[in-house]
Amino acid sequence: MGTSKTNAQDLRSTASSSRDRSGNYRGRFAPSPTGPLHLGSLVAAMGSWLLARHAGGTWLVRIEDLDPPRAVHGASELQLHTLAALGMESDEPVLRQSQRDEHYQAALAGLVARDLAFACHCSRNDLSAHAGIHRRCVPGRCVQPHGTAQAQARDPAIRLRVTDFTTLVFDDAIQGRITQDVAGEVGDFVLKRADGLWAYQLAVVVDDAAQGITDVVRGADLLDSTPRQVLLQRALGLSTPHYAHLPLVVDGNGHKLSKSLAALPVDSTHPLPALKAAWVALGQVPAALDDGGSAAALLQKALREFDPTLIPRWPRMAPGQADDTVDAAGV
Repeated sequence: MGTSKTNAQDLRSTASSSRDRSGNYRGRFAPSPTGPLHLGSLVAAMGSWLLARHAGGTWLVRIEDLDPPRAVHGASELQLHTLAALGMESDEPVLRQSQRDEHYQAALAGLVARDLAFACHCSRNDLSAHAGIHRRCVPGRCVQPHGTAQAQARDPAIRLRVTDFTTLVFDDAIQGRITQDVAGEVGDFVLKRADGLWAYQLAVVVDDAAQGITDVVRGADLLDSTPRQVLLQRALGLSTPHYAHLPLVVDGNGHKLSKSLAALPVDSTHPLPALKAAWVALGQVPAALDDGGSAAALLQKALREFDPTLIPRWPRMAPGQADDTVDAAGV
C-alpha cells in the first residue's frame, strides 16, 4: 500500500466539505471492550472529539463488541466512565455492535443475493501457500458455480468477491493519498467468520452508514483496512465518509502502545496528565494547556487552541520513552 504526502489544506477542508455534503459533521470513537483506555486509545478519542467539535459537529461513541472471546467483562462500562471523567460523552445513545445482528445479516443477504459475496470453506492452512490471500477456492472445498461440492465438516465463512486487478485509491486527510492493490494484497475478504461471528469490515461499514458518520477519525493501524471498507460501501450502495488516520502512540521500541507494557490505563481520577499527553501526541503546542483546572475546562481550552494542520503523520512516542517522536523508519 502506497502513500503520498498530504498538505495542511487537507485537514482545513475536511470539515467544511463534510458540512457541505450532509449539513452536519458526524464523527465517532469506537473502542473494543478488551480492556481499559490507555494513551493510544485516548489519542483516538481526543482527536476524533476535537475534530468533530472544531467542525461544530456531532461526536458519537460506539462499542465494537463483536468478538466475545476477546471482550473483558465490564470493560465497556469502564471505558465510558473514563471518557465521561475526561469530559467526553457521546452526543447520542451509545451503539453496541453486539445488538445489531439483524442489520449485518440483512446487508450480507443482499450481497449474497447479487453474487457479490460467497460461502467459502477454505481454511487458513488451505491458503498458506498463497500468503493467506484468497483468490480462488481450493478445489473440492467450496460450492462451485454449478452447485457441485463435497459435503463440508464445518460452516463456511462468507467472503466479499474482489475482482481481479481491483485497486482502490482514496485521500486521507492526514496520511495523504493511499493506494492499495486489494486483489493482490488482500484478496476476497471475510464478512462473516466460519465460527459465526461478524467480521469487523462488514460491521463497521454498516454501522457508520446507520449512524450517518461523515468523518471517520481513528488510529493509523486501521489505515490498511480502509480500502476494503470503501469497496464494501460501494457494493452496498453506501456513501463513503472522509477519513483521517491519526498517528499511533508507540513505546521506545516502536511497538504500538496497546501491544506494549507501556500501555498503562488512563487514570480517570487524575485525568489532566493523560489529556495533556494526548494533546502533545496530536502534535499540538504543549504550552497551550499549561494552565490546569478541571478536565472540562482543559478540553474547552484545547478546543480553542486546536490546530488540525499540526497533527503529524508519523507515530509518536509515549511519555517516558526515549524520544517524543519516531519517524517511519524507526517503527
